Amino acid sequence: MSKVAFLLANAFEDSEMKVPYDEVNKAGHETDIIGLQKGETLKGKNGKATYTAEKSISEVHAADYDAVVIPGGSSPENLRLDPDILKFVKEMNGSKKPIAAICHGPQILASADLLKGRTITSYPPLQDDMVNAGAEFKDEEVVVDGNYITSRTPKDEPAFVRELLKVL
Repeated sequence: MSKVAFLLANAFEDSEMKVPYDEVNKAGHETDIIGLQKGETLKGKNGKATYTAEKSISEVHAADYDAVVIPGGSSPENLRLDPDILKFVKEMNGSKKPIAAICHGPQILASADLLKGRTITSYPPLQDDMVNAGAEFKDEEVVVDGNYITSRTPKDEPAFVRELLKVL
């Protein structure tokens, strides 16, 4: 089974964390919730989900994971400037490991300068930001481009999870 990293900070979109996390675990894969500080309590923006960061980004290595999931909401905005977060996703990408990002999740890929020449989707109001970062933007429920799996909003979660589980 695969080992999957979930990158998380406060104000994540509750279901965009809960649904993939629950489904990946239900499928028998190992998961780690990785935040900026180990032990930090992370709350969803809608107050429906709370998680504890099991590990800090400074103590993990991309080589130890088979895939990474980046839930949306304001969480990516709270993570995207951290050099360890950027290093982690760059290393995951360099190893061609699956990177699944939903809603605002692709903001981290933009900050890591990983969107040039890639085809993705995201929360639709971010389209200009994604294009300016070098991506081709498609307004579709899920876009798979190489090792990237991207989706737009909570309503796209079934397609997002389906494609994530396919690669695991």
